[in-house]
Amino acid sequence: MKIELGISTFGETTPLEGSNQVFSHDERIRQLVKEIEVADEVGLDVYGIGEHHRDDFAVSAPEIVLAAGAVNTKNIRLTSAVSILSSLDPIRVYQQYATIDALSNGRAEIMAGRGSFTESFPLFGQDLKDYDNLFDEKLDLLLYANQETKLKWKGHHTQSIDHREVYPRAVQKQLPIWVATGGNVESTVKIAQMGLPIVYAIIGGQPSYFKPLIDAYRTIGKENGFKDQHLKVAAHSWGFIMEDGEEARKRYFHPTKQVVDAISKDRPHWTPLSYDKYLQQVGPDGAMFVGNPDQVAEKLIKMIEELGLNRFMLHLPLGSIPHEDVLKAIELFGKEVAPKVRAYFANK
Repeated sequence: MKIELGISTFGETTPLEGSNQVFSHDERIRQLVKEIEVADEVGLDVYGIGEHHRDDFAVSAPEIVLAAGAVNTKNIRLTSAVSILSSLDPIRVYQQYATIDALSNGRAEIMAGRGSFTESFPLFGQDLKDYDNLFDEKLDLLLYANQETKLKWKGHHTQSIDHREVYPRAVQKQLPIWVATGGNVESTVKIAQMGLPIVYAIIGGQPSYFKPLIDAYRTIGKENGFKDQHLKVAAHSWGFIMEDGEEARKRYFHPTKQVVDAISKDRPHWTPLSYDKYLQQVGPDGAMFVGNPDQVAEKLIKMIEELGLNRFMLHLPLGSIPHEDVLKAIELFGKEVAPKVRAYFANK
């Protein structure tokens, strides 16, 4: 069984521990291009960048950063993580990622999501009361543009299109389009009924919580006539790797707490991160993958096997960490963790 392994990031710009230095947005964006190149060099399969519109994340246009990363890489697949499709034009999204597909010679993907952060909705004139309907209609239009060159489309939340052609076309026959969710049951059912690959954000609690959802996704997908090759499951989780596992756990708390505490101010169901709660999450049954390469590999094998994943993306970093440490963590993930995980599943 082939397991795809990669990195996801939001281009975080929180203060560094100790110095309180904050990377400027332009510096962080340039760092991301280097991270893509290192991830490719060490043999990782995929690199994803999320879209946000707030001060603590540098990237509002992941497609541009991915295009820059495409030029000096050879093998790694390049995806959004996610594109907030509800507040974007699906035709433009297709064109942008078809362009990345050209630059990378067939390595572009799209990960579409509703958006757990909603700053983009008022910024681009969308009404949050249309949250679900916007996404559903725009996903249908994106899928249509991915399948057909000439479009005839009657829009409600989107534009109507009267026999217009969409160019450039992707190098791949069709761009892979994954749909991301935080674990919402209704979203899982909809994605399964469409036979689209799904991505779960497993960033808290116990990963085992997602097993019934994943089992239901595959059952519903098969009941709707889709085969295993369509029903792919990915996850992304927070984590950090150092050669010294204890040092990794100590170093990762500060940046993680900064992000969690900031989000908890906007979301009533989030609470500030205590050190005890953090230790639970980096422990054997928690959702954070923090430690030395052997520790991360062992925990990752357990989750992939339990949930039946096809792809895993380590969200690295969460909050700001010195860039040389981020690059080293990517190197350890590619050179030491990934070979152990792949070897385990090679004959499964």
